[in-house]
Amino acid sequence: MKITILAVGKIKEKYFSSAIQEYGKRLSRYCKLEILEVPDEKTPDHASEHEEDLIRAKEGERLRRYIRDGMYVIALAIDGRQTSSEGFADKLQKLCVSGQSHIVFVIGGSIGLDREILQEADETLSFSQMTFPHQLMRVVLLEQVYRAYRIIQGEPYHK
Repeated sequence: MKITILAVGKIKEKYFSSAIQEYGKRLSRYCKLEILEVPDEKTPDHASEHEEDLIRAKEGERLRRYIRDGMYVIALAIDGRQTSSEGFADKLQKLCVSGQSHIVFVIGGSIGLDREILQEADETLSFSQMTFPHQLMRVVLLEQVYRAYRIIQGEPYHK
């Protein structure tokens, strides 16, 4: 199974980069992990909804260049479906059993994802109704993917 994290923006903080590298190392025994970043657009303070839509559309165009037929696309969105860690593991396992060999998780920038990306995704997933920094979401997502593989394999992992 190949897992791709497709995200807007670069990781700037070393502590996030270290955590991402650690989970990447841990995941290497379960899947092939790829992390792709596209440049973010500068969002002016007090941007109008129209300006934000244009920014999301530009970022969406950049993301779309990496999405191919045959990929199973899961967009992270605050209003997406919420699930437990066990439910998430079950979903990944079912995708694998059904022959899905490439899952792409899409993380938007600081103002979220383009509407078209959300509509074109196979599903949307939410980790909470709370808002998290998009850089932190990469770490949280990777931790949950790692946890899911541990659950699938019946291996212990702290609760």
